[in-house]
Amino acid sequence: MLDVLRRIIQEVNSARSLDAALSTMVRRIRKAMRTDVCSFYLFDAEQDALVLMETIGLRTQAVGRVALPVGEGLVGTVARREEPLNLEDAQAHPSFRYFEATGEERYSSFLGVPIIHQRRMLGVLVVQQAERRRYDEADEAFLVTMAAQLAGVLAHAIATGGLTRPSLPGGQATFIGIAASPGMAIGEAVVLSPPADLDSVPDLVPTDVEFEIERLQLAIGKVKEEIRAAGERLANRISAQELALFEVYQQMLGEAALSQEVEKRIREGQWAPGALADVVRRHVQYLERVNDDYLKERAADVRDLGRRVLAHLQEESPDKPDEYPPNTILIGDEISVALLGEVPRERLGGLISLRGSSNSHVAIIARAMGIPLVSGMVDLPMPRLGGARLVLDGHRGRVFVRPTPELVSHYQTLIDEELALSEMLEHEQDLPSTTPDNHEMVLMVNTGLAVDTVASLKSRIGGVGLYRTEVPFMITERFPGEQEQTRLYRDQLSSFAPLPVVMRTLDIGGDKDLPYFPIEEANPFLGWRGIRVTLDHPEVLMVQLRAMLKASQGLNNLQILLPMVTTIDEVDDALKLIDRAIIELGEEGGAVERPRIGVMLEVPATLYQLAALARRVDFFSVGSNDLTQYLLAVDRNNPRVADLYDSCHPAVLSALQRLATESAQLGVPASVCGELAGDPAGALLLMGMGFDTLSMNAPSLPRVRAAIRRVTYQAATQLVEETLMLESPTAIRRHLAERMQEWQLAHLLPPQD
Repeated sequence: MLDVLRRIIQEVNSARSLDAALSTMVRRIRKAMRTDVCSFYLFDAEQDALVLMETIGLRTQAVGRVALPVGEGLVGTVARREEPLNLEDAQAHPSFRYFEATGEERYSSFLGVPIIHQRRMLGVLVVQQAERRRYDEADEAFLVTMAAQLAGVLAHAIATGGLTRPSLPGGQATFIGIAASPGMAIGEAVVLSPPADLDSVPDLVPTDVEFEIERLQLAIGKVKEEIRAAGERLANRISAQELALFEVYQQMLGEAALSQEVEKRIREGQWAPGALADVVRRHVQYLERVNDDYLKERAADVRDLGRRVLAHLQEESPDKPDEYPPNTILIGDEISVALLGEVPRERLGGLISLRGSSNSHVAIIARAMGIPLVSGMVDLPMPRLGGARLVLDGHRGRVFVRPTPELVSHYQTLIDEELALSEMLEHEQDLPSTTPDNHEMVLMVNTGLAVDTVASLKSRIGGVGLYRTEVPFMITERFPGEQEQTRLYRDQLSSFAPLPVVMRTLDIGGDKDLPYFPIEEANPFLGWRGIRVTLDHPEVLMVQLRAMLKASQGLNNLQILLPMVTTIDEVDDALKLIDRAIIELGEEGGAVERPRIGVMLEVPATLYQLAALARRVDFFSVGSNDLTQYLLAVDRNNPRVADLYDSCHPAVLSALQRLATESAQLGVPASVCGELAGDPAGALLLMGMGFDTLSMNAPSLPRVRAAIRRVTYQAATQLVEETLMLESPTAIRRHLAERMQEWQLAHLLPPQD
């Protein structure tokens, strides 16, 4: 489905006019969904109506002539509600309106979704079927995803009037990246490349040249057969012009020159996938540079054929071993959750991601599972590392290639000490997190994983302080539908009931992209992310809110958290949608209680609007990672400035102290989630400031609990006073280390340089 979606978007993007884009869109969607009709209705602001602009399946003479006022008919209802409408018997719906010009009386089933761009409704996308058919959840999710993708394309069209280093020496080499998940590992590198990604194929020297040539020819033969069969299947369903493309593909594959070039590259010392990637990239670069529109279009064809051949080559490729060595350290351009799941947990030592970030979905999961990860390793010569011995330091963001025996011994000692500490702390994990002078701290867990990975913590925590709903979105190929989300959220809520579960609404953007909804911006962390995205796409947010509320029925332990809030208007708009979802569910016979609503304090502007926020929401949750990033103007995923990112910066600690004090005065509970809360010394500082709830990744719980149980609340408040007098992060870190040493808690801190 993801591949189909990408193809449709590529074709729409390359259309030379709005009319061509719309024509391409409706035809491709109808084909992908195997339905009788696909139509696009464009919103005309002057008429305040939806005009049929393109259709495949309805009568073409209706195009441009049929207009439905917003709120009238099924299409008008979709526009008014800004929500999908899925009907098995459309004519039985009270809003159904018959238009003789369209011929739509022949169609029973109806699915319509709004196309919305930056909160502006651009139109409605509709599919219909003659026979009664309840479009299933996957159909609805696909069309919603399609509409969300097309929104930007259509907005632009309307506005414009158209619609590494080659090898390593034998000695030790050190590479520095982003510390994305703490921990350390010593192991063997296993290099992965994503399926059919021509830009991520590693260079390997073939052990059997003739075998590589033979499997290349076999792969080309399979692609030829696939294209021939596809052309035959579609011969009666597409135009002669479209069918001609299949002949072009066959000619390209039949040209001896391409095959001979790849063979020559193999004989020069490159395995088949690498040779294919080299040749295809060279041809594509040449075609994209020439001043000929026809040849430029052929570049995409060459790239597509290369991917198809590569996909068959990778079926037999050694980049995914049947057995992984003990302490495998996976290395990939950007490791996916699916790839992570292929390695048995007992054999997985650590992860290295060339791109990625400390907040990517794989980083979130790695921290929750206690797997060290270093990301942003842009200088790492990945293709040459297969089988090499590595030391990975997830605390400092370092990777040592071919380490010296002395370095291996040093890190092995550190790893053994961490393991012994974890075993020592295990016995007190079911004890309360209460200080020696009886001050109680509530410890909660951050998660976004399946229930079975964290449910065992129930007796050790005060609830889920942050459930990242974006993780399920990241591991699918489309926006999950309402029923699918409801099942996920119900599992979480019921597993932890009666403990509270704070569910954050979809928080994408920045360094968290969805594969089917990429956001490309020059300054992503200052751009379209969090609540900004979901308020601009209420059709996505409403589905999520309805799913959360439905999942909470009878449990009443749901709390909803709004991320990346900057203005009071954003909170007001989100609250209106929450109230609307509650009303809708009530009308459908599923009455739900209004849950506690909170705001995530991570944008500095919110620190100066606490009183106004307190009048609207029930609790605050401080996102210390992003708050630090924005206060210091430091991209925490940029290795060049990562040293400047420090949550113990005096400005950050002063802001947190003020926030805790003002929240208490306003009578609004305030918790902290983020790396500072999961650091034992940082947790003591936060406790001393007055925060009484901390939320962290599960592996951090034992150390934080141990620190709280051994330091009095009075000592923690004194620590805050001392720390706020210091003038630099270095001085603060040094002071914290000294105090932890005095309290005999230095062993709880990460290894120091």
